[in-house]
Amino acid sequence: MNHKKQKAGNEFKHLQTKIFIRTAIILFGAIIGIFGLYRFILEGHFANFIVGFFNFFIEDYDTARSLYGQVIRKHMDLYVLFAIVAVFLVVLRIYLRNFTKYFNEINRGIDVLIEERADDIVLSPELAATEKKVNEIKHTLKQRKLTANLAEQRKNDLVVYLAHDLKTPLTSVIGYLTLLRDENKMSEELRVRYLSIALEKSERLEALIDEFFEITRFNLSNITLQYSKVNLTRLLEQLTYEFRPMFLEKNLKCELEMAPDVMISCDADRIQRVFDNLLRNAVNYSFDDGTIHIAATQNENNLCIQFVNCGNTIPQEKLERIFEQFYRLDSARSSGNGGAGLGLAIAKEIVELHKGTITARSENDIIEFEVTIPFS
Repeated sequence: MNHKKQKAGNEFKHLQTKIFIRTAIILFGAIIGIFGLYRFILEGHFANFIVGFFNFFIEDYDTARSLYGQVIRKHMDLYVLFAIVAVFLVVLRIYLRNFTKYFNEINRGIDVLIEERADDIVLSPELAATEKKVNEIKHTLKQRKLTANLAEQRKNDLVVYLAHDLKTPLTSVIGYLTLLRDENKMSEELRVRYLSIALEKSERLEALIDEFFEITRFNLSNITLQYSKVNLTRLLEQLTYEFRPMFLEKNLKCELEMAPDVMISCDADRIQRVFDNLLRNAVNYSFDDGTIHIAATQNENNLCIQFVNCGNTIPQEKLERIFEQFYRLDSARSSGNGGAGLGLAIAKEIVELHKGTITARSENDIIEFEVTIPFS
């Protein structure tokens, strides 16, 4: 805290020095002005000037002097006080004008932010620190807007893809059900085959509809975690058991390496969703006939869970974006594989809500995701 205060003080040192110098000059000028005015009055120059002014109109020197004594000299203290106040107000006006110009510059800079102009904000040299910070805010806001627009564009593209993909299985379901209704002399074998295809397409249709719901309700910012003690070993054993049909489709093996009855305090439903997404991702991007390895290690403070599978190496530029919303590794959407690009983004947010971290690595046809969750 003290370091930050000291840094802020150093950033405005130039401004402080300039204001101090200007204030000193103005005060010195005011003192000189008041002193000169005082000498002007004491040495009689002021009296001579006023008497001469009256004499110009009255044309009688004695009468002019008498008028000066009655009107001016008799109230000299009041006039001197008025003169000092006038000098003070003029000096104050000059001082405030020099001081408030900085606020005007900052206001113009804020206008540039509001109007989203392309040019950088330029302030006086003594406001260099403020200029730097305001421009950083400007560039940050610009980057956030660009990121939001890209996410929205990806979301819109996915909705278009999903809408197109919905039509394909729906058309198939309608076609096969129509055949089953209209064809009276169909063999039992063919009927079973058509029913199986219709069921398969219906299940795909259900998955696509689930993706629509996933897109529309993706907002974890207001989630409140419901912590409870969870047996993580049993949770992962149950999850791998549920994935057996998916393993069989690609002839995959799944190895679970962890101590028995590992306990952790977490939101069970949401942590299960994280591991579900990671395991589903491992299945989707594994080579056939491969092995998915799940390992858990722990120390005094953290629990680390790793999901490792063999698959095509993910380029570094894609790894850097893999946790973004609506980002998919495959640029060309396949209607039979992959989701809306939300699984890993959701996993990351849930893990971070638990004060943990999630990372991804890939090299030599090995893909590894690592989740670290603190015990407390």
